[in-house]
Amino acid sequence: MINLLRFKDRADGIDAADGISGAEAYRRYAEATLPFLDGVGARLLLALAATESVVGPDHQEWDMMLAVEYPSRAAFLKMATNPDYLEIHAHRVAALSDARLIAATPAHM
Repeated sequence: MINLLRFKDRADGIDAADGISGAEAYRRYAEATLPFLDGVGARLLLALAATESVVGPDHQEWDMMLAVEYPSRAAFLKMATNPDYLEIHAHRVAALSDARLIAATPAHM
């Protein structure tokens, strides 16, 4: 799964009262998600902070890009529908102003 993330300046929702940034709220989400990833055999392959757009719009579209490998679609769905995971997913919602989640497979070139 490829994740393209744009953070809110200030987190809202579950994290609003703490007065933290969207990036800080996403950090809470990411840390709490690790056991769920481990539980379904998934792993974080790549985490990158965007610095500038070389080809594309002048404004920065994304703040962070992640690549997460799941052993199967079923493993992803198992995690994504876990009631305990859904509770911490609220931090992701509070953190992001825009996002894309793109299912992908290795390309052989």
